[in-house]
Amino acid sequence: MNYKDCILCNKKCHINREKIKGPCGASNKIMIARAALHFWEEPIISGESGSGTVFFSNCNLKCIFCQNREISSNGLGKEITVDRLSDIFIELQKKNANNINLVTPTHYLPSIVEGIKKAKEKGLNIPIVYNTSSYENIDILKELTGLVDIYLADLKYYDDKLGKRYSKVDNYFEVASSNILEMYKQLGDPIIENNLMKKGVIVRVLVLPGEVEDAKKIIEYLYNKYKNKIYISIMNQYTPVIKTKYDNLNRALTEEEYNEVINYALDIGVEKAFIQEGETIDKSFIPDFNFEGV
Repeated sequence: MNYKDCILCNKKCHINREKIKGPCGASNKIMIARAALHFWEEPIISGESGSGTVFFSNCNLKCIFCQNREISSNGLGKEITVDRLSDIFIELQKKNANNINLVTPTHYLPSIVEGIKKAKEKGLNIPIVYNTSSYENIDILKELTGLVDIYLADLKYYDDKLGKRYSKVDNYFEVASSNILEMYKQLGDPIIENNLMKKGVIVRVLVLPGEVEDAKKIIEYLYNKYKNKIYISIMNQYTPVIKTKYDNLNRALTEEEYNEVINYALDIGVEKAFIQEGETIDKSFIPDFNFEGV
């Protein structure tokens, strides 16, 4: 696990990121845009006191609809050291964060792993959440065994044509589903204490406008594979933040579309699931990347 011959994600670009930036837009220097308590994750992640989210800049996917594009595509962020990262973890713990939530961490893993280890030496003892698009290099993912307590993983597309169209990657479903299986092998069935997840896997399914059938296929796959041994988070919060050439992505998800997916999940037997209610498409749900806590 290093930056000199980068194979941290499934793109396996083999670029020496100590000299130039990779396709993810990142060098070997950690960049983050926000480190603060976040109250809008799944209830068993945020709880009442919040999840200690650290938003890392840049991303190994280039989803054309990303609501965090300011940091994921445009590279907004502040450079920090590993020592500073470890201190941030401790500061979030002192603010009563329920966990440390690493948002798009893949391309900084060597530094993050070192930061977690240093923070644990300083007294970090809350769960580590790995919040990912799931387009991981499975061999690198295996190296996280024993370090990550909770995987908060996207399963974005069932149809690989959508992965190519919207995120510019090949074989998304094969790669992501294999990685989610590895996550489950590492952590097993969920452990919930006092309504908070301490260990386990949550798979997020963001229902895209006009792509209801794909979302249903994802949910069907997850249920057939894991039954109720994982949590499925079915999300309606798609927010059109930039005009694209795809008309369906230039609008919000309709209530009818979302209800169709929810009803399908219930009909096939899904029990451990989260659904969203209310105005979750409101842009106020997009974090303010103002370097808070950095």
